[in-house]
Amino acid sequence: MGWFLGLGAAGLLLLVLSLVFDGVLEGIFDGLGAGPDGLLSLPVIAGFMSMLGFAGAITLGTTGLGAVAAAATGVLAGTGAGWLTWRLSRALMRDDDASAAPRRDDLLGTSGPVVTGIPADGYGEVLLYPGGQPRKFAAKSSSPVTRGTEVWVESVLSATSVTVRPVER
Repeated sequence: MGWFLGLGAAGLLLLVLSLVFDGVLEGIFDGLGAGPDGLLSLPVIAGFMSMLGFAGAITLGTTGLGAVAAAATGVLAGTGAGWLTWRLSRALMRDDDASAAPRRDDLLGTSGPVVTGIPADGYGEVLLYPGGQPRKFAAKSSSPVTRGTEVWVESVLSATSVTVRPVER
């Protein structure tokens, strides 16, 4: 039973190390072509080892079956835990378009208040919410716009500046 408990503890230690060092240890398996999201990732191996050890120890300690039956039970349980770990890690690392970073064209048509007045021949500042986060942009307008006026973005001049016009109500 000591071997099984040792395997379970080693699996938990490997899991803690993979979480603490976050990808540093993943380079061990890059040569095998498994990669960090493959079946040989450290969390998958740690889940397999832990379940193999602990399920084997439980089987050996609670039943009259021998070490071979306990090892077989541990391998089955470990395979299931490894597969679930792999599926969960793939689901967590999946890249959804809904969470994509906003692009420059996403600012077109958005509105926000002027925080620094915009003169006719220069720049002021507007507060916009790309991706739901408040961010100030340098703003240019064909006519002067006072502080507090609601404006629409007509065009994007650069990553930090826009052309605006007052909202007509």
